[in-house]
Parts: sequence; structure tokens; C-alpha cells
Amino acid sequence: MPFIESSALPAKELAPGWFARFFHSDHMTFAYTDVAAGSGVHLHDHPEEEVWHIVDGIAEITLGGETRVVQAGDAVVVPSGVEHAARAVTGFRAIVVDYPVREVVAGVSTR
Repeated sequence: MPFIESSALPAKELAPGWFARFFHSDHMTFAYTDVAAGSGVHLHDHPEEEVWHIVDGIAEITLGGETRVVQAGDAVVVPSGVEHAARAVTGFRAIVVDYPVREVVAGVSTR
């Protein structure tokens, strides 16, 4: 599937107000996320390396005990096994990429 029309993918709710549309390459999982203001994801870790690219809005990201506010154009690199959390200061959109392929996110299948 070399061409992806992300708007045609089904949105899956990962947490209240946190929606993602997933697709995969051979080695990576991509999530196009749309997050409502005030929504968030708890402190957690996973074996996959993860990169967040904030496309629109403002988020507060905690990574390895440090909390920062990030906005459109910023990126956050989450190393494998490092605890992290996120909260939407305003509604935000982000593209989140996991390596290697991540089959389940927040108890929801990415397939």
C-alpha cells in the first residue's frame, strides 16, 4: 500500500477525546492523531521507539521526568523503554511514528 489516504482510514478512540488513524509500512506504525483540549494519555512506556511530530495546536509532553510544552512544528523523540505522557493544552494534531511496528496502542489494535 504505497499511497495512503489518511482521511479514509477509520478513526479509533484511544482515550476520551483522543483519536488516531493507523497505517503501517513493513517496519513502522504511523498514527495520525486528533486530540481534544484537556485529553491526555497517562505515563507509560513501551519497547518501540516513538517520534511525535506536532502538526497543529499545543501539547504538554512529559518524557523521562521532564515536562515541556510543544507546538506545531516541534518534534519529540521517545526512546524505547522511556516513560512518557501527553496532555492537550489546546486541541492538537500530531503524526506519531513507532519503530518497529506496534500492534496495539492503549489496548486498541492498530490494524
